[in-house]
Amino acid sequence: MFSREAKAFGAATGVEGFIGPYTRGRGGVLGDVDADVVAAAFGFFRPATVRGAWESVSMPPAEAAVAYLAACRDFGRRKLAGFDSADRLAELLQVVSDAADVAGVSLFAGWRALPLAADGPGRVLQLIHCLRELRGGLHLIAVRASGLSPFEAVLIGGSPKSDGPTQARLFGWGDLVDETEVTASMRERWDAAEAMTDALIAPAFAGLDQQAAKELVTLLQEAHATVFTR
Repeated sequence: MFSREAKAFGAATGVEGFIGPYTRGRGGVLGDVDADVVAAAFGFFRPATVRGAWESVSMPPAEAAVAYLAACRDFGRRKLAGFDSADRLAELLQVVSDAADVAGVSLFAGWRALPLAADGPGRVLQLIHCLRELRGGLHLIAVRASGLSPFEAVLIGGSPKSDGPTQARLFGWGDLVDETEVTASMRERWDAAEAMTDALIAPAFAGLDQQAAKELVTLLQEAHATVFTR
């Protein structure tokens, strides 16, 4: 989502910045819907932030989704060119994606419904994106079930790229960050949500035997290393 391919997609929408094109591209699989529908699926963004971003882009949602998908595939083609195990990794990822239940995870359902890339590198990144949406949607369910608000979850969890307060501001919760203390009780609920997320996603991996599961982990680690050394 921060790649040169994603930036080129954003430029094609005619809207500057990250949040507008990202919201339209990622949420485009939901169709031509009101921004509240997108906010419900995204979950962790402030609804007003989603509305402003969604309505800032005039590109039709279906077109935006296809273009965002193309950026995802092209990122995979550039970063995994020459990765000999791409076809096998895609095969294993597809087993997991195909086995997952779509109940409650609308973004995952929307992205899984799109045709898969014909080539291994493009298909790997497309399936990784699908499974990211699966875990993200299940994590939202777990967060709410654990008694945390989406804002509290972002404030505690942050992201791989930024700490909780920074991420919360990026997601539109800036006015709440400085006035909110993360308590021990909140952290306990966060830990419970993480454990519940793992439990909710586990059935999707049941189609892999122990050997295939280990192979998936190994190939993902190899692909990760390949992507981040280029």
